[in-house]
Amino acid sequence: MSSEQSPTVPAGRYGGTPRTSTRGPGRGAKVAIALALAAAVGGTAWFSFARSAADPVTAEMVGFDVVDAERLEATFQVHMPPGTTAVCTLDALSPSYAQVGTLDVAVGPAEGRTSAYEVTLGTSELATTAVVAGCDPTDG
Repeated sequence: MSSEQSPTVPAGRYGGTPRTSTRGPGRGAKVAIALALAAAVGGTAWFSFARSAADPVTAEMVGFDVVDAERLEATFQVHMPPGTTAVCTLDALSPSYAQVGTLDVAVGPAEGRTSAYEVTLGTSELATTAVVAGCDPTDG
């Protein structure tokens, strides 16, 4: 009976064992990573500045209370640079989202970036919600 043996490969015939690097990234990789991070931070800062310059006045509805079929009380906040004035339009809406009341409110100038306002909107029928349709800065 013959015994089978597994073939052996001559040493060095197919190259040595693969080398694994124990060193970290080189100087070029570190510089590239640092430049990429700096570009990301700069891009984020530019985007924030461009957005605030394009839309210097923003507003949000804080809450509202439907008093009756003819009135709605609304509280909203306006965010704008100190010293700025604006006109904000608020709309009262019915369950079908039809406009049942509107009011233009002059806001500012305020000492801080955010200021809150409370107003009463007259409605032509029962409203179920109120929204700030938008705010536009004024010259004065």
